[in-house]
Amino acid sequence: MVMNNPRYHTPIFPLLGYQVTGVYMNNWDVVDEHGICSAEKDCEDAYRVCQTLDIPFHQVSYVKEYWHEVFSYFLSEYEKGRTPNPDILCNKHIKFNHFLNYAIDNLGADAIATGHYSRTSHEDEEIFQHQYSRGPQTLFRNRFEKRNYVKLLQAADHFKDQTFFLSQISQYALRKTLFPLGGLTKDFVKKIAAEAGFHHVLKRKESMGICFIGERNFEKFILEYLEPQPGNFVSIEDGKILGTHKGWFLFTLGQRARIGGLRDAWFVVDKDVATSDVFVAPCTDHPALYRDLLRTDRMHWISEEPPAELVNTKMMECHFRFQHQMALSMFAIGHKLFLSSA
Repeated sequence: MVMNNPRYHTPIFPLLGYQVTGVYMNNWDVVDEHGICSAEKDCEDAYRVCQTLDIPFHQVSYVKEYWHEVFSYFLSEYEKGRTPNPDILCNKHIKFNHFLNYAIDNLGADAIATGHYSRTSHEDEEIFQHQYSRGPQTLFRNRFEKRNYVKLLQAADHFKDQTFFLSQISQYALRKTLFPLGGLTKDFVKKIAAEAGFHHVLKRKESMGICFIGERNFEKFILEYLEPQPGNFVSIEDGKILGTHKGWFLFTLGQRARIGGLRDAWFVVDKDVATSDVFVAPCTDHPALYRDLLRTDRMHWISEEPPAELVNTKMMECHFRFQHQMALSMFAIGHKLFLSSA
C-alpha cells in the first residue's frame, strides 16, 4: 500500500484519514514444478481487495531487478557453501528500495504501508512531518548535525514478529514506512479481515517459501540453476562414509541430513567445497554442532552509524539471532566484528 498525507480524507478509512493506493509487485514470473505461476492468483486477490475498498490499484514488475540483485546473489552464496536469506535481500533491494522509490516518485506517495509484523519508534503522524532526504551516502557525516533516528522494534505478536527480515533496510526506508499490523496479533488481523469480507484471502495458506518465489521442492528447484556436485555424507566421528548426496550446497549447517538407509538422525556440521563431502554428527547436542566464536561480514546499522558504546569501548553486549523465530541470545560484539558467547 502507498499512503498520502493525512490532509486527504477518504470515507474508506475515516479514522486514519489516509488516501490509500494498492500496489501489487511481481518479482518472479517463472512457473513452479507443477506448471503453475502463483503470481497471477496473488495479483487477482490483491485486485479484489482494492475493489472492495474502492481504492486505486497498480501493478509494478521488478522481475529483472529481483533476478540481478537478489536471486543471482542467492545462487552465488550457495555455490560458496553459505546459506543466504532471500527474504532479507528482497526487502533491502526490492520492496524498501525500488518499490519505495516508485511509490514516492511515480505515485506521489508520502509513505508506504506493508503487512510486516513490526513496529518503529515513530508514531504514524511523525512519518508525514519529518524532513529527511535520501541524499548520497558518505563515509562521514557532520558531527554537529542532529538526527532523530528511527528504531526498528519488535511486533506485539512476538511469534509473528518479522523484524529479522527487515534487518537490512535503510534508515530512509524506515522513516517512510508504516507497519499497521505491528501492534496486532495474527488472530485479530484475521478477525478484521473476516469482518471486512476478505474471505478469499483468509482461505489462502500462509506462505513459508522463498520470498516472491513461493513454496517449492527446494532440491529440485535449486538444481534447475546449479550444476549437481555429488559427494559423500561423512561421519565427523570416524570418517566413515554414510551415504551420498547431489550437492553440498543443498545443505545448511545444523540441519538434519536425511541419509537413505539410516534410521537415526544425523546433522550437518561442516562442508568441504573442494571434495563435496558433507560432514555429519549423530545427535543434536554433539559438540561439533556448537561454536563459541563466529566472524561476520560488514555490519549494517539501521541508525546509519555504530552505537556510541561500541565506538567508545570497542565492545558491546547485544541480542542476536540468525534465524526467524529463533530465541534471542546474548552476545558480545567486538570492534573487529567478532561475535562470541557472553
